[in-house]
Order: sequence, then C-alpha cells, then structure tokens
Amino acid sequence: MSTALAIAGVSAVLQYYVGNAYTGLSSYFGGTPGVSAKAPDIVQTLLGTGSALQNQVNLFLHQVTENAAWRNVGQPWLAADGKTPIKNPPLALDLHYLLTAYGSNDWQAEALLGYALLMMHENPVIKRQDIRNAFTGLATNDASNPLSQYLASSGLADQIEMIKITPSTLGREEMAWLWTALKADYRPTFPFQVSVVLMQPSASLSLAFPVLHRNLTVQASTPPQLLEIQLPHHQVSAIPGEVVKVKGQYLSGASQVLLANPRLAIQQPVTATVIDNNTLSFTVPDDPLTFPAGIYSLSILFNDASGNTLQSTNSLPFAVAPVLQTVPPPHVTQSGGVTQVSIVFSPYAMASQTVSLTLGSSSATAGPIDTLTNAAILEFSPALSSGPYLARLSVDGAPSLIDVNWHVHPPVFAGPMVTV
Repeated sequence: MSTALAIAGVSAVLQYYVGNAYTGLSSYFGGTPGVSAKAPDIVQTLLGTGSALQNQVNLFLHQVTENAAWRNVGQPWLAADGKTPIKNPPLALDLHYLLTAYGSNDWQAEALLGYALLMMHENPVIKRQDIRNAFTGLATNDASNPLSQYLASSGLADQIEMIKITPSTLGREEMAWLWTALKADYRPTFPFQVSVVLMQPSASLSLAFPVLHRNLTVQASTPPQLLEIQLPHHQVSAIPGEVVKVKGQYLSGASQVLLANPRLAIQQPVTATVIDNNTLSFTVPDDPLTFPAGIYSLSILFNDASGNTLQSTNSLPFAVAPVLQTVPPPHVTQSGGVTQVSIVFSPYAMASQTVSLTLGSSSATAGPIDTLTNAAILEFSPALSSGPYLARLSVDGAPSLIDVNWHVHPPVFAGPMVTV
C-alpha cells in the first residue's frame, strides 16, 4: 500500500516522464520545453504574455475522487467495546488531471500536446521500475524541492494496483466552468484520469481473533470449478509443508495447483494429487528463502502431456501462514514507556512485505522490510502490562496459526504465548 505521499508521487512521476518526452527536441521549440505541476493561474503569471511567453506544459490535479471498484471492498469495523479499531480498508482514489500546453509561436502548443499525449498513450500502465527510476531522477534533477527526497518512500511502486492512465471526457460547459474557476486563460488542454492510488491508513489496528466454527453452503456451478479450500487446522491459513485439500467440481485430470502472488512476482506450480472428481490435495511449498508467507491466488491447471496448460479453474484466495519461533522465546524489553519485542519467524519475509505482531489486543508493525529477513523488532506503545499474551504474527495479512483447546466447551485459545 501507499502512504500519504502517493498523490504527490503520481504527479511527480507524470511530470518526470512528460519531460522525458521532449528529450532531443530543443531545436523544434527553440529550447527545452518546461514541464510543471502547478495551478494554471500560477503558470500563467510566471510565463507572462505576448513575446515573453515561453514553451511550457503543465500538469494540474483538479479533482480527486473515490475509486468506485474499491469502494465496497471492506467497511471500517470496531470491536465490541465500540472503541478498538479492527479493520479499515485502504483509501482508493482516482486522480483527475488537466494536461495544458502553452506555446510561444504558431503550432508549438499543438506540438507540445502531441508529444505528451503520445507518451501517455504508449505507456497506459506505468511499470513499477519506471516509478522507482522517476523518483531517483527527481531527487537528482529537482534537488531544490524538499519533497523530491521523500517521494521514494511513498510505496507507490509496491502497491497492489498498478498505476493506469485513461483519457477522460469533459464537455464544453464543464471545461468552461473549470477554467472560469481557475481564473486563467484557456489553453489547449487534455483531461485524463490516473487510477488506482491505494493509501494505507496509518492508524494502529487490532487484529481480530479467527473464527472457530463456520457453516458454509455452496451451490454447484459450471465445471471445472473450485468451491472451497479445506485447511488442516480449521483456521484461515496453512503453514509450509502441510497437505491441503481443495474441493470443487470435475477436477479429474488436474495436473497442478498454481499459487500466484503478482506483487512479489511469484508463480509457484505445485503437483496436484487427485483424490476423486471433486477433491484434490497438494503440499504447501516449504522453501523458506523463496516462498514467503502471504496471500496467494490459488487455481488448478489442466496440462497436456507436454506440460502446456489446456485449461485453468477460477481462483480462490489462499493464505500461507508465518510461523513464530518460540524456542528460544521472543526477546522482550521495557524502556521509556515502550515494549520492544524481537522475534524470529519462518519463512523469510521478502522486501516490501509487511510484518506485524499482535499481543492480546495490541498490534505493532515492523519497520520497512528492504531485504530478505526472518527477524524483526516491533515496538508497542504505550508499553504493555506484565503478563502472558496470545501472540499472532501476520505477514502481508496472512496470520500465524493459533493453538486451540477443543476439549473444553467453549473452545479456548492455548498459544503461542509471549510473556512480557
């Protein structure tokens, strides 16, 4: 997910690559065209009028709206006490821009607009590496702007959704109202939209306890179809090395289970063992260095004798659980009103993954993960009271397993425990 700097990051990346579109074209315009990201009235004041007018392209963010597709992904939740936040979905935004060209001579504004539009048409989806390259270039080219040094930490390149550019349509009346409100003279303008920017709420959340019992009802659908993933512990995630069953329809002939995590660039095929027409099983990969915990997309592949995929099923979300090492137990220190917990876990977490720990009802998130690691230090503030706490580790939203005593009624949670 992205931080509060994501909106500024999008404008900076667009400004960087629009500027690159004019590389080597100084002879066309009598100099290198300027590219700015300011309000049109400010640009007009800076450029002047008449013979003083310069060649300039300006990006102006005139509206920010909530993304309709992500609006119903989840709702904010509070715990039963009415004050403890449990869930808050990401803030999903669409950014609406005006690309305006200012020319100092005949046809120059049109030419400036043409090169910028062709660049955006050729790059409708901005690659993650291109975003990183833009932030690196901005920190060098625009060192006078303090924000240029911090945009790389916005997380824009690592969010789940890719940054996509699409044209927008503004009628003549809408355009006229907009420019009247801007108090600037109209210039050739192209409206477009950038989506989706996903901003992660920074407020601390309490991880909800998993459901101990479910009643599920499924309906038949068009084959082949996956209906349910049956985990061995009746919880929401499976640990590496475990055997997992998948229920569905018309699964005879299935060859592989595909576990995919596009953000981490992981496509992990696993051999499927068909039990019957409606059930198959597979073993969760146990490779701590290359197969991390997290949320995967699980689908079934039907391959021919040469290994070519003939058909695939629908996909279901599948959580691979991290395992919190309790021998030796996590190291806990109390200092300055803060409880610091040092943990070791498996499998390793990859760069850009999120590691958090919940002790009882208090949660803490580790600092940014920038390299392959199986250790983290988490700080709980305010400090925790002394005593044992039920520990739940989460990597990219995939929770660790909890021991449950099913021999008593009602069932109770038995561990793992961390003592403060």
